[in-house]
Amino acid sequence: MKKPIISKKELISFVLVTSLFALWGFANAITDPMVQAFKKVLELSNSQAAWVQMAFYGGYFCMALPAALFVRKYSYKTGILIGLALYAVGALLFYPAAITEQFWFFCLGLYILTFGLAFLETTANPYILAMGAPETATQRLNLAQAFNPLGLIAGLLIAQQFVLKKLQSDDIENYSMLSEAKKILIRTSDLLVIRDPYVILGLVIIVVFILIAVCKMPQVKGSEEIPSIKETFKSLGKNKKYILGVVAQVFYVGAQIMCWTYIYQYAEGIGIESDIAANYQFIAFIVFLIGRAIGTYLLRFISAGKLLMYFALLAVVFCLTTIFIEGIYGLYSLVGVSFCMSLMFPTIYGIALNGLNEEESKIGAAGLVMAIVGGALMPKLQGMVIDVGGTAVNDMKIVGVSEVNFSFILPLLCFVYIAWYGLRVFRIYEKTTSIIT
Repeated sequence: MKKPIISKKELISFVLVTSLFALWGFANAITDPMVQAFKKVLELSNSQAAWVQMAFYGGYFCMALPAALFVRKYSYKTGILIGLALYAVGALLFYPAAITEQFWFFCLGLYILTFGLAFLETTANPYILAMGAPETATQRLNLAQAFNPLGLIAGLLIAQQFVLKKLQSDDIENYSMLSEAKKILIRTSDLLVIRDPYVILGLVIIVVFILIAVCKMPQVKGSEEIPSIKETFKSLGKNKKYILGVVAQVFYVGAQIMCWTYIYQYAEGIGIESDIAANYQFIAFIVFLIGRAIGTYLLRFISAGKLLMYFALLAVVFCLTTIFIEGIYGLYSLVGVSFCMSLMFPTIYGIALNGLNEEESKIGAAGLVMAIVGGALMPKLQGMVIDVGGTAVNDMKIVGVSEVNFSFILPLLCFVYIAWYGLRVFRIYEKTTSIIT
């Protein structure tokens, strides 16, 4: 008889922790369009507006390890509460930022907000893995991660309907040519539009904080004697499955952000306006959600490493058609990549941490969250490829296709590595043990 993914005893705790996956998905999706919004409202250059993403991913990278060290000493629940508190503070900082109209203040809010997200991701993922039998750990994490795309979809909808559509500056073609007095009025109004969803989000986070604070949750603590941090790092460094998993996570996050960020440039290359391209990104999120549900189900019958390899190989095929089939069908293929990516983050996470003890998992989780930095570095490389021939997306041909098409060779290479990692896990670990399922 197969063991349940989650026991009835821990169901409420599981539901509360799972809600966090949607909450950080919401933050990720609503922040992406803010780069363009701040650029227009505050008349920033592209490099200045990029500080939005730098602040966002920088917060993840800087806080992941401190968060793991904190949780290592205390408990998962305490780590979650700290994360929610930082998340709420960062979101609520958008209120004074809108009053002062200082871009650095908004970036500070995002930076602190992602301190909270780093705490939540470093804590919630291994917590979910520990909430039940090791045999069903990867299935359990995939189930919890299935709620992440719901947050992504909600965040994108809020950004489109309640922010981007309400920005007055976006409706004016020559915004820079307006008088200073008119600009001040529009800037004040638009910054309030940007502020509101974050402030409301901060209030929602406070409610979630209270619910988790009053709920009795399993502590899942390890032994009372905590090994030295040096010993833990040394042990992790010798674990090839974990180290290669961190690299796989860097490539996965980089590929995800590249495919979702540059869908607009790909659409531009075939003559589709940005507002229409946003619909394709929305469809990509829906496909991502469907893929997560299907992947979670298939993990009941196919080992994690083998299924990861299958999904990565399918992503390679989609990337090849995205590169070499120009036009609307190439765009369809780019949307299809999201189906393949849906399984990857939680499966790589579960594989990499599988077999580690409690203390190793807490520190190991930090490395996997720090791997999110791939989402800051790799899109920059893809942008450089697109700019090879000039500022347009199709200034020149590379191997017979436009530069924007060719740029998707970068996510293709990422998926090749992930497929190899899945194959390696299957051959070395899953053929000889039934731990990973």
